[in-house]
Amino acid sequence: MLSHAYDYPSILETSQRINWKLEDVIGGRTFDFSRPFLPDSLAGVSGIRCLDDKEKLKLNHIRGFTYLSLFGLVEEYIVPSVLDHVRGVHEGEERRALLRFAEEEAKHIELFRWFVREFKSGFDTDCGVIGPASEIASAILAHCPLGVFLTTLHIEWFTQKHYLESVRDNAAERLDPLFCSLLKHHWMEESQHAKLDTLIVDEIASGLGRKEIEKGIDDYMDIGKFLDGGLQAQVRMDLESLQKAIGRVLGAAERAEIEAAQLKSYRWTFLLSGMTHPNFDRSLRELSVDGHRRVGELARAIA
Repeated sequence: MLSHAYDYPSILETSQRINWKLEDVIGGRTFDFSRPFLPDSLAGVSGIRCLDDKEKLKLNHIRGFTYLSLFGLVEEYIVPSVLDHVRGVHEGEERRALLRFAEEEAKHIELFRWFVREFKSGFDTDCGVIGPASEIASAILAHCPLGVFLTTLHIEWFTQKHYLESVRDNAAERLDPLFCSLLKHHWMEESQHAKLDTLIVDEIASGLGRKEIEKGIDDYMDIGKFLDGGLQAQVRMDLESLQKAIGRVLGAAERAEIEAAQLKSYRWTFLLSGMTHPNFDRSLRELSVDGHRRVGELARAIA
């Protein structure tokens, strides 16, 4: 049903060729907290008037922490969803490619857990993150397979967008090299996962009727709304982390300004940049013209 030029053998070959280990990412380095971790297009801190430059840097570090922590949370549902899909696959290279997909996602979770430990050892404030991961995974996996894998495809494509458009050429913002290394190696494997997800969505949808496809798109939208509620909670947690990190209590007007800026940033980073990605948009339109319209309406409402 979908327009693409992807196949399992070539994805498997690329996955084997670019495979990396944790030490390849780290390279004996530590995080440089004098530099920002995220580009401002993803952190959304530069325009906040009530914070000075040092406070904005603290908030950037908090956003870097939550960026990778939230990836770790959502990847907790991706592994079981892929393994469940593999049970119905009998072709050798397809099965091997999908098992590598699950293995690489499990490796990413371990990478992000390492990051959390290292961040906490270098940052002087504990930062809260929504969860627990098991409950978020259960809530997502309660939806139909098409809705779940559309959500995964959404995530894989925005990972590509973030790295290629905002992180790869970071000379102007002088981002921390180790944090960039984490994002680069994550992107390298997610670029193959986006192709695999396209194949999975295509296979699932090809076996469904029109009503079932519309149900899958509705489930994807429901998952998006669920995640949006989590992002709103994360903004509030970040405000508390920021107050502890900068050593002062924010006034009501300051909190309102920061919350508005950060909610807009979080929604762009985790929702809108995936919903509007050209490849995701094309796949959605090919699945259902009406479903594409409904997702567009949701995107405009979120924006």
